[in-house]
Amino acid sequence: MAKIELLEQRLAQGAYNNTFQLLYGKNQKENQRARYQAVLGGFRKTFPTTKDVELFSAPGRTELGGNHTDHQHGCVVAASVDLDVVAAAGVNGEQVIRILSEGYPMVQVSLDSLSIVEEEKNTTNALIRGVAAGMRERGYQVGGFDAYVTSNVLQGSGLSSSAAFEVMVGTLVSHLFNQGQIDPVAVAQVGQYAENVYFGKPCGLLDQMACAVGGYVAIDFYNPQKPVVEKIEFNFSKTGHTMCIVDAGGSHADLTDDYAAITREMKQVAACFGKEVLRQVPPAEFYTALGSLRSKVEDRALLRAIHFFEENTRAQEMAHALRQKDFEGFRRVSLASGRSSFMYLQNVFTCKSPTEQKVSLALAVADVLLQGRGCFRIQGGGFAGTIQAFVPNDMVAGFKEKMEAVTGKGTCHLLSIRPVGGIKVEEEAVWQN
Repeated sequence: MAKIELLEQRLAQGAYNNTFQLLYGKNQKENQRARYQAVLGGFRKTFPTTKDVELFSAPGRTELGGNHTDHQHGCVVAASVDLDVVAAAGVNGEQVIRILSEGYPMVQVSLDSLSIVEEEKNTTNALIRGVAAGMRERGYQVGGFDAYVTSNVLQGSGLSSSAAFEVMVGTLVSHLFNQGQIDPVAVAQVGQYAENVYFGKPCGLLDQMACAVGGYVAIDFYNPQKPVVEKIEFNFSKTGHTMCIVDAGGSHADLTDDYAAITREMKQVAACFGKEVLRQVPPAEFYTALGSLRSKVEDRALLRAIHFFEENTRAQEMAHALRQKDFEGFRRVSLASGRSSFMYLQNVFTCKSPTEQKVSLALAVADVLLQGRGCFRIQGGGFAGTIQAFVPNDMVAGFKEKMEAVTGKGTCHLLSIRPVGGIKVEEEAVWQN
């Protein structure tokens, strides 16, 4: 731990410039220095008696392939992005976790009781309590700490602001009480546990895993307790494309039932074969039985199952394309993934409000603007929020201008991939993930 005054001094001297370049790109050093200084200032004002602190970062993530395959123990490809949650945190010597997120009220969770609190469902308290409980259940040390947090991970954007926050809390527990020795996979699993059991959202493990591990990752969830995680070295800057995340609008606040229905319907199909999830069902066996299955489950469940089987294969093909530095192969698979999500998975608008189709409209506009170049697809869980597009560099300015004429000014965000997940931010930009 370091004195807050020392960290402020080192930031002012530019000691973190190399780290900031790695995390945020060449032209962000000044902006990020000011951002981290503001976080330390916020911590000093909020927790004046806690003097020894460290700095931490946990990124948002973008799903590249494997839309809604993770909760069926399938394969995914994802990457961490240069938008993140940043925190200044220090041990407080008490049995309480206090976190103030910029712009929100203080959240306090007592470590004396980490049982599920039904009234906390769908709250930040539930996520913090769930991470603390999950870490203790795994035998890790958990103590009280104070943290001041700021985030530029767009909420409701499909960049997984909640997973980034969960990974941040797990990263704090790892470094403040366990010498930074908790494996990123364990941090991700605990984050998912908190969201599933304490928060009450039946998410898969993709979001937390991409945020915790960082870089480009291919993940096979066949055994979700021991997922196979492969980091892929791929230099996206050499592809001649820019990743654009377009905020189409809409809120994820009332969409838990929509997300849960995808998991439930896929599992209904799996149950017809005596299995728990679709990954356990041989695809050939499913397609052979497709006609007879119509008397057992609804048609939408079958369409979503078709999406899973084909998308699971696509995720593996996408990982192979990235390993081979084959961007054209990646582009073809990405387009096919987007079409499948639109047609078969059907997660581009909610049936609660079928005439409101912000995401569908953004996808259609991207299709028209790109004219067969680049690629585009739904971003994240879907039903509201954002789309992802890989736009040729010579088209980026026009794409952004014309897209924002439809979706609104400031809704098209140009992002890059960062190479690391949840970390303690240090002057030397070297981390083990």
